[in-house]
Amino acid sequence: MKQVKVGVIGVGRMGRRHCRVYSTLRNAQLVGVSDANVNGGRQVAAEYEVPFFRNVEDLLDNVDAVSLAAPTPLHFELAMRCIEHGVHVIIEKPIAATLAEATALTEAAERSGLVVQIGHIERFNPVFVELQHVLEEIKPVAVNMRRLSPYEGSNTDVDVVLDLMIHDIDLALALGGRVPTAVNAYGLTAFSGMIDHAVVQLEFGGGPLISMTASRITEQKVRALEITALEAYLEGDLMDKSIAVHRRTTAEYQAHNHRGVKYRQESVVERIYVPMVEPLAQELTHFTDCIIKGERCLVPARDGLKALQLAEEIRTLIESHMVDATPKAAAMTPAPLEAVFAD
Repeated sequence: MKQVKVGVIGVGRMGRRHCRVYSTLRNAQLVGVSDANVNGGRQVAAEYEVPFFRNVEDLLDNVDAVSLAAPTPLHFELAMRCIEHGVHVIIEKPIAATLAEATALTEAAERSGLVVQIGHIERFNPVFVELQHVLEEIKPVAVNMRRLSPYEGSNTDVDVVLDLMIHDIDLALALGGRVPTAVNAYGLTAFSGMIDHAVVQLEFGGGPLISMTASRITEQKVRALEITALEAYLEGDLMDKSIAVHRRTTAEYQAHNHRGVKYRQESVVERIYVPMVEPLAQELTHFTDCIIKGERCLVPARDGLKALQLAEEIRTLIESHMVDATPKAAAMTPAPLEAVFAD
């Protein structure tokens, strides 16, 4: 097989991006799309000059592989239909809506022998790829991840853990190399009635201490990954595609004209070259390459299951003591200092 015939199921914002990338890949041929929104689906099909399939089964009969970018509650049913048709599939994160569905889907994927990849796109971010190369020579002791966004434009069908933090959960498991030994999580709701801001700490028992903050109530979009090691401090910007490595500082005291001591400090900052490549293009190229070459994909279904398992543990911990920071709640709750300093 020199070229994979691909289709896209679900052509909303993310599905359209998949169509765009597939139309540029040399080893892929976009042959059709399907969507519950017939008018929207036909518009995307016309834009890429491919057929629109109202019936998903008809699309599956004409492709080798599909991107599944439909809403999360539909992931399990549609992915299982792909597997039953012998069609390779990449599923946008999260793998499924529930752990039971994710477990059943993972087991079916592993029995099938098909490429079933989960769309944890940050694994293909060139910043994360290059950071992993640097970490081959140094051992991280602490990692801090921040993923912040404004509320407008966020996916409010799910909470911030499944919308944003799920990316960093996957990266944390990749960096930790195993399931964390302890999890601490706190969060609040500000707009949606669900978790809108979450702070999590993961311990890995001899591994790095990983802290994650995910928020959709900030006015600035941030995608940062900071690593503290004994040998260096690393700053990675997953959005602007940059890495800075701060090496150990050298400090010394020197006599200054015999009148006192002058302090001199020297530090070394390295700027790591980061290829300017699109993570989605890297992800879909990997997906189609695995199909053609018969190789194991980097983010199989079981990795998606592990990420969802940890996400659900985090959500349960937060919901057990979640703070309500909505304007209405704030107006009804007196400020603690008023009680402390009341006459």
